[in-house]
Amino acid sequence: MTRILSRPVSQRVQWQLEQQGLHPLLARIYAARGIVQRSELDYEFKSLLPPARLSRSGEAAVLLADAIARQARILIVADYDCDGATACAVGIRALRAFGAHVDYLVPNRFTYGYGLSPDIVDLAAKSSPELIVTVDNGIASVDGVARARQLGIATLITDHHLPGDELPAADCIVNPNQPGCDFPSKCLAGVGVMFYVMLALRAELRRRDWFSEAGERREPKLADLLDLVALGTVADVVNLDHNNRVLVSQGLQRIRQGRLTPGLRAIFRAAGRDPAQASSVDLGFIIGPRLNAAGRLADMSLGIECLITEDHGRAMNIAQELDALNRERREIESGMQEQALLLLEKAGVEAYANPHANTESNSATTGVSLFDADWHQGVVGIVAARIKERLHRPVFAFARGDAGEIKGSGRSVPGLHLRDALDLVGKRAPGLLLRFGGHAMAAGLTIRESDLPRFRELFAEVADELLSPADRTRTLETDGKLESGYYSIATARLLEAEVWGQGFPAPLFEDEFVVESQRILKGKHLKLRLRKGVQRLDAIQFNFDKAPGNTIRAAYRLSINDFNGVQTPQLMIEHIENRSG
Repeated sequence: MTRILSRPVSQRVQWQLEQQGLHPLLARIYAARGIVQRSELDYEFKSLLPPARLSRSGEAAVLLADAIARQARILIVADYDCDGATACAVGIRALRAFGAHVDYLVPNRFTYGYGLSPDIVDLAAKSSPELIVTVDNGIASVDGVARARQLGIATLITDHHLPGDELPAADCIVNPNQPGCDFPSKCLAGVGVMFYVMLALRAELRRRDWFSEAGERREPKLADLLDLVALGTVADVVNLDHNNRVLVSQGLQRIRQGRLTPGLRAIFRAAGRDPAQASSVDLGFIIGPRLNAAGRLADMSLGIECLITEDHGRAMNIAQELDALNRERREIESGMQEQALLLLEKAGVEAYANPHANTESNSATTGVSLFDADWHQGVVGIVAARIKERLHRPVFAFARGDAGEIKGSGRSVPGLHLRDALDLVGKRAPGLLLRFGGHAMAAGLTIRESDLPRFRELFAEVADELLSPADRTRTLETDGKLESGYYSIATARLLEAEVWGQGFPAPLFEDEFVVESQRILKGKHLKLRLRKGVQRLDAIQFNFDKAPGNTIRAAYRLSINDFNGVQTPQLMIEHIENRSG
């Protein structure tokens, strides 16, 4: 069941924003998102929270500056998603510009798993680093840091994931979510944390008079890295609080102005997108997945190499490889999703999809765990996300690992903190979870294949306890009706130019329409011709599940359809309710 609700809007606040010079439509949209002053939309670089406020960033800067001064070997150990890749690229580019001797290692996710494990430290030790720097991982790497200490290797952890009960005994940890850190923005992505550490390092090097106007030590412009920071921040689906919106806005401005790294430019080109028209949607749904495909199916070092190379030809070659991997990922995902739906059908899909179904155990309808022996480890997270969207239930999808283990990736719905749910499962069944970690909305774990029935039962039980009845109904919050004069390319561009993302959603409108015609594209997309009063509008619904009636209520986004060089406004429909047959 899906419920459509209009966001409440304070007319007084909307009027105030209009009086401060904001476009009337934007004033209404922003007022519905809690903006009360136009100054809250000030995304100038100077609006960033200062690095000194991020706990221990100064200590990290000293550690790095000392390493640079003595030309110590620094090794960045990265995560294998887009956030990890961009964080690694930011670190490599900045540290090399500062004169550091730095390289990187991104472990194969299928061989080594996630985080700075002892095995990864042993692998890293082959290059004889004096300092290991983690990006987008490490906060749970107690054993890995201990191993590094045994080998005489210093460690700097930069991460944003929630810590466990025990912190690693690293030389320094920078994480806005660690105990005692009062940094106001707890939503920094891994790339945001690394960027802040680089800002603090530059400040430390300035104090040491490291830079000179002439010669090899010219001070680099770290703002040139904001295209990568914006990409990683949007792709990791962290909440876009004001500080994150500054980072994303600044990065998008540089991308649109053509001031982007060769690799990012190449990925835009391979994807058929124009950087001059870049939006946060492009970063999250077009560029990010192409980088993630490398980590899912191959080796994320391919993506990192694309982001750090200055050779435009090499960047283009890698970008084309990433594009091919993304196409392969989509094909694998499509097959796995079909298999997942068959598993649900065998289990009784109504029991999963309808929390009010007449079943013996309501817990079986709440938390969903799916497994197939042939599923691909790198794609189970996407499958979990697709099934979660379809059922509006927290979902884990598992694939086989090694030595009788299976590895799961989960996605949640509002109202259930997935990592906390796993923590509760682990407390109720000690030893069941071999490894786990993650966020509120996404998490991963490893269990023994023989323990899947027990995990399935406990996860469903915990999810049933934590999810309120209201949370089990999908709610689409809209910005109400869009006035007829705003069905235009100009309005679509106005909205695309703003910064939207997790916690600060892009505008979604709703209205009733008469369906004048409909046809199916590629067997799964619904192309519509709609009428509202005297206006006729083109619309499309991707991956539709049922044909609409003659009159519908639709929740939609305004977009631009570019067909053979002709641009027209188009409604991207997210949900349809039939008003008549």
